[in-house]
Amino acid sequence: MVQMRAGEAVVEALRAEGVTHAFGVVGSSYIEVLDALYGRSDIDFIGTRHEQGASFMALGYARATGRPGVCMATNGPGAVNLVTGIAGAHLAPAPVIAVTGAVMVEHIGRGAIQEIDQVALLRPITKAAIQLNKAERIPEVFRRAFSIAMSGRKGPVLVDLPRDLLNPQALEVDLWPPERYRPSQRIAPEPELVRQAVEVLSRAQFPVLVAGGGVIEADCAADTVRLAEMLSMPMTTSYARGDAVPNDHPLYIGPLGRGGAEEAFETVRKADAILALGTRLGHFTMWLDNRYVPADAKIVQVELDSNEIGRHYPVSVGLLADAGVAARMMVKALEAGPQEFPGTEQRLSWASDMRAARARRLERAFDLPDTPINPQRVYAELRSWLPKETIVVLDAGTNSHYGYDGLNFNETRTQITPADFACVGSGYPSALGAKVGCPDRPVLSINGDGGFFMNIQELETAVRHDIGVVAVVMNNNSWGAEKAYQKFLYDERYLEADIGNPRFDKVAELCGARGMYVDRPQDITPAIREALDSGKPTVIEIPVDPDELSYPVRAGDVLKERAANR
Repeated sequence: MVQMRAGEAVVEALRAEGVTHAFGVVGSSYIEVLDALYGRSDIDFIGTRHEQGASFMALGYARATGRPGVCMATNGPGAVNLVTGIAGAHLAPAPVIAVTGAVMVEHIGRGAIQEIDQVALLRPITKAAIQLNKAERIPEVFRRAFSIAMSGRKGPVLVDLPRDLLNPQALEVDLWPPERYRPSQRIAPEPELVRQAVEVLSRAQFPVLVAGGGVIEADCAADTVRLAEMLSMPMTTSYARGDAVPNDHPLYIGPLGRGGAEEAFETVRKADAILALGTRLGHFTMWLDNRYVPADAKIVQVELDSNEIGRHYPVSVGLLADAGVAARMMVKALEAGPQEFPGTEQRLSWASDMRAARARRLERAFDLPDTPINPQRVYAELRSWLPKETIVVLDAGTNSHYGYDGLNFNETRTQITPADFACVGSGYPSALGAKVGCPDRPVLSINGDGGFFMNIQELETAVRHDIGVVAVVMNNNSWGAEKAYQKFLYDERYLEADIGNPRFDKVAELCGARGMYVDRPQDITPAIREALDSGKPTVIEIPVDPDELSYPVRAGDVLKERAANR
């Protein structure tokens, strides 16, 4: 037991978990915590310009590092402003600890200033929402929060701190290191189910692997690749998880889902068996129907969340397990059996042909007209030289989604996207969090104009803390995804789809960042190289073709509904 102030106990509980950064807007309801952070060199509080920016920075930090991201906010409006980023962490999923101040215990339920039931508000979008009820329990509450956030399917947790419980000046607290209360072992599947899974895959003529976020969380790309190699199994990746396996591997075809590679779709359609490794096979991966997944394909699904196994597609074998443990056990089972499998040569030839077809298709972006610049040309320029250690953060939106197929990812945790929350505006602050977590890696944030403007105020945060993210803003002066629906499905009846913008490079300069403007394709690579090499916060505006609008991703649903109502 050691004696300290309540605010210090909060900070020491964070330090015990290895927290080195926290993001937030200063607020009076947790000023004791902020005071305890004053002058410390082990935990850096990064003051943001909006709580939403803080929650997305914590999310980007968690996605890039695999460690919990921490965000803080005062009660009432501050806590409410965290909601969007916490919802993003919930659906990513990613471990984020949200720390909020709250009204005094004696004022709860009495309509105090800035009072809102923050616990009830955030409970549906967190793994747990915990309110402190006794100052002495601060270490216990934080141990519980981190344990929940980091266990199983990771996710966000709220810790709500009534302000009067932060006042005590002399608490007796007991701080434990994580290894004393948070087990590190991973869940293993039943050996018999592994045997059945291997049997299904080894007997198939055309098994296909779909690698998902579980592969990233388990850090098992090498085991996944080894498993695919043993079965000569073409590899694809689920929506927004293009970095699950090295894209330069001869068996990798491409990503699935919105903005995915048509060659990957064609490969899955051909499958008679699918290994869904660490993936839910969710909406934006497979569309919850059989347009890609053959109705008669045998599915082996590995998932940490039992609720996701067989949720959308019936499985032949379901393994409730860590993706890495399951992959290693399947490799061992294959090593113990016969080493020849049906259809090997056919699959290897298919993979080679599909990779070549994809490369030819993507290369055609260089044949597009020079002006106005096509967004696909931007990705073509990047694809040829971007260092493999670069973390690329793609915002939601029509200009950004071309990057899912248009870029290569050869290291895990180098593709960060809004994932299933698809939140426009999350990209730039998420990139700042990623850079804080990985200061030695280049971080490139790719945005549309609408999304970038949503959190443009965090440019000042980047300058004040010298967070060297390079932001590319592809400006088509519109909400492109929505304009595409109005163009293709609603007879060009445009309502508020077109917007105006300042020169983003000039805004960057006004904030103290570097600003660049590129309107010729041949200048894209030199500009981005220079910006990354500078290590300084930079915004590069690229005006792109406003008429380049991809066909709406859910057009089929709209047309189906129209046909049904005729």
